[in-house]
Amino acid sequence: MRVLITGGKGFLGAWIARRLAARGFSLRIFDVKDDRRLVAAIAGEKTAAAADWRVGDIVSTDDVRAAADGCDAIVHLAGVLTPDCAADPLRGAQINLIGTLNVFEAARAHRIARIVYTSSAGVFGPGSGSAPLPQSHYGTFKLACEGSARSYFNDHGLASIGFRPYIVYGPGRETGLTAGPTLACRAAAHGEAYTIGYTGTAGLIHVDDVAAAYEAAVMHEPDGVHVFNLNGVSASNEEVIAEIHRAAPEARIACKGPALLMPAAVAADDLDRVLGGLPRTSLREGIAQTVAWYREGRW
Repeated sequence: MRVLITGGKGFLGAWIARRLAARGFSLRIFDVKDDRRLVAAIAGEKTAAAADWRVGDIVSTDDVRAAADGCDAIVHLAGVLTPDCAADPLRGAQINLIGTLNVFEAARAHRIARIVYTSSAGVFGPGSGSAPLPQSHYGTFKLACEGSARSYFNDHGLASIGFRPYIVYGPGRETGLTAGPTLACRAAAHGEAYTIGYTGTAGLIHVDDVAAAYEAAVMHEPDGVHVFNLNGVSASNEEVIAEIHRAAPEARIACKGPALLMPAAVAADDLDRVLGGLPRTSLREGIAQTVAWYREGRW
């Protein structure tokens, strides 16, 4: 099976590439530049070198269609995060929404039956983890992507699986508002002070647990339209800091700032029934692994 990973040079793409390569899949990575460093650090030099790298813009219908030619599945990660969408909503919509439509159009053109795309827990507001009510352009665009996925199934019979990750943390997660827990682990590993820039309680999920969900979705026989919440463990920043101190007793970590405009946790759904057997890394184990990875100087 050849799998196209859009936005594949980023940290989540690297962890997904690591799992798919271990299964023996052929990988094609599509991104705005051919930068293999993070994939090499996480998935290994061999995986980074063996991948078929394609440079292009997710906003370009022609670029996406060309990248998808000859593939059997698409893992769609390409997008920009909350701060970028807030700073330039038009560009955010082009990348996050139009880019997703380009992926579905490419799948339809090439008769690709397996589509796994990325939504977000940002579709929820602070009051409910079950009824979507986005409070940001980013969350609004992601919710629109979910609606479009349903429309592609209704109009063309194109099946898909979407994921709504909450805060993804772990080695390599260094951009975006919610990168704070990972950046705090990196600072602790290097003996530096760091302040997480938001407060409150949220769901945190280790990046390899997310990658395992995408792996399972690629393997799943297409059977309709699914959107699954990836909540992980609901924890406060104080709990995160306590686990960092457990892994690095001399750490100088604090948190300060507004609470996230999302709920403390998102609702359980049919994820286990449909995909089943997914790993669940505890916060203690995930934080310890992340601190250790940075201590080893792997990135």
